[in-house]
Amino acid sequence: MEDIRYEFKGGHWRLSAGKALYWEEERALIVADLHVGKAAHFRKAGIGVPANIVQEDLYRLQQLITKYNPERLIVVGDMFHSSANNEVQYFRIWRNQFPHIRFELVTGNHDIMDPGVYASLGIDLMESLQVDGIYFVHDPKDRLPDNGETYAVSGHIHPGVWMVGYGRQRLRLPCFYFGPEGAILPAFSVFTGLYSLEPAEVAAVFVIGGNGIFKV
Repeated sequence: MEDIRYEFKGGHWRLSAGKALYWEEERALIVADLHVGKAAHFRKAGIGVPANIVQEDLYRLQQLITKYNPERLIVVGDMFHSSANNEVQYFRIWRNQFPHIRFELVTGNHDIMDPGVYASLGIDLMESLQVDGIYFVHDPKDRLPDNGETYAVSGHIHPGVWMVGYGRQRLRLPCFYFGPEGAILPAFSVFTGLYSLEPAEVAAVFVIGGNGIFKV
């Protein structure tokens, strides 16, 4: 998976086509909206959903961990989708590969399991996280500390932009969005929709297409 180096807010970052952000100074891999358990939740409701979605998502996350060798994994919300199910148990086994990595979850609206379950999975829970002027929240609308010095990194809305080609061809692709007040990460899971953004003029937008990533 390709990545792009990007400097902002005094830090050095790598934006991966694998839908993850790596902060070099903090050795932190940052993702949003994994939605582990969503496919099993839908299948339980009688909706035909492929059974290997969580395996594919976690394999991709494993590849990113191998590539960047982070000390911490920060998830800005919706790491899980609903109550515990067999996909959560699969995650438990997968998590055991990385006992040396701190897993930090900024809780999202779908992270509704009992706190004891997260503790048993080796995940630290928090409503927000601030690291060196970067403020991690789930929803871009969540309020920042009113000190004028923080920049938000969030998820939640699964951002995408329309790309227009020849013959009026249009394709909506996931993206990283860096606006004047905050950044929004693409949804990590393949089992999510896309919300079309209208970027601000001063925003930086990086679009993901297959295994490539490029700035528009």
